Amino acid sequence: MAITLPGKVFFVGAGPGDPGLLTVKAAKILQSADVVVADRLVGEDIIAEYVNASTQVIAVGKQGGSGASKPQEEINKMLVKLAKRHASVVRLKGGDVTIFSNILDELAALVAANIPYELVPGITAVSGAAAYAGIPLTARNHSTGVRILTYYQTAAISNEAWQELAKFEDTLVFYMSGSTLHSIVSKLLQAGAEPTMPFAVVEQATTPHQHVHLFTLEEFILRQRDAQFTSPSLVIMGRVAGLYPQFSWLPNSGDRSAYFTPLQGQGQRLLAGQKL
Repeated sequence: MAITLPGKVFFVGAGPGDPGLLTVKAAKILQSADVVVADRLVGEDIIAEYVNASTQVIAVGKQGGSGASKPQEEINKMLVKLAKRHASVVRLKGGDVTIFSNILDELAALVAANIPYELVPGITAVSGAAAYAGIPLTARNHSTGVRILTYYQTAAISNEAWQELAKFEDTLVFYMSGSTLHSIVSKLLQAGAEPTMPFAVVEQATTPHQHVHLFTLEEFILRQRDAQFTSPSLVIMGRVAGLYPQFSWLPNSGDRSAYFTPLQGQGQRLLAGQKL
């Protein structure tokens, strides 16, 4: 049903995977939503538990430039169009809405169209991965802070920056960098990092498929340089990673298949829902 004034778009963080980590505010907004536009890193369990059966669900996932990915420009236009037809539109994003999210383009599109919006934070991947791996990111005498980074282009970090990172005064957290991990480790070693510096790769954090791999920089280069990790994987580097064996509380899953899959089951809900 069309409405006189534009509806409101809620950018909602779905957390890193475990449905129990959704915030109370996010759950309430989802339960009253007319339409939910969901990213790839939103599990089916979250949709099933928090979204009404009558609510229209539209999957707009992205994955490594895959041809099946929804172009960002189309998503921007979709949000504007939906807000002009529905009172409550939820843009549901994995993790937190403000950390390594394409939210800037989407916000700009809404502002240009005078569409009201609200940002609802979620537990980001680094918080979820660290907690479920038992790694305190800023443990006293281990780290002075945390740097959240990504590395998927060879020129993304300058040589001077690598030298600063290689000191490991802070914990380094790399998002979306599993495929470039060999390059990251090599750059750090070339910049003077201690070869014995530990790091953890947390696959599919907080989900039933979570699996943590622990390495040192030197060990990875010598023995694991061709290792493959299930997406999404988050890398936690620094002295705090060495605490994992002592404080890990969640056993590794034996299932390393993909937990996050396209929302195939939402197709019927989309067809049954109101037109865009």
